Amino acid sequence: MSIIWRDPFETLTLMREAMSRLFEESFVGPRFELVFGRTFPLDVYESEDKLHYMIESSLPGFKPEEIQITVEGDTLLIHAQKKEEETKTEKGSYVRRERYEGEMNRSITLPTTIDPAKVEATYEHGLLKLTIPRAETVPARQIPIQVKEPVGV
Repeated sequence: MSIIWRDPFETLTLMREAMSRLFEESFVGPRFELVFGRTFPLDVYESEDKLHYMIESSLPGFKPEEIQITVEGDTLLIHAQKKEEETKTEKGSYVRRERYEGEMNRSITLPTTIDPAKVEATYEHGLLKLTIPRAETVPARQIPIQVKEPVGV
């Protein structure tokens, strides 16, 4: 009877090779959007006069009718959805497909309340620009306390 030597790290080597193949198949690394959903970059800044917030967001390839903007309280939600095309083109079937089509969401909570009726949005060359005015602040008011005397005292 002969003894056959077995490498105790053989299963780890196979796992490492599988992970290497996974990273090699993608230019950008693992596909986190499959777990966390897809998002898009944006910049938020305040105007010099401190009366407006400005948001610029990159949404290339979307049509204006595919973008929805919702304001509730101090939160702004940008939702973009592109209908997925079929897997065949006029020239044949896809071998690799990296341009994203589907649904993307982004929610931003601003530090003050905003006036949803005055929010302005423009979309040009894949760049969404939002001008968001702050809501007018109501000055604080002290409320007087009325004291009621108990009956029969």
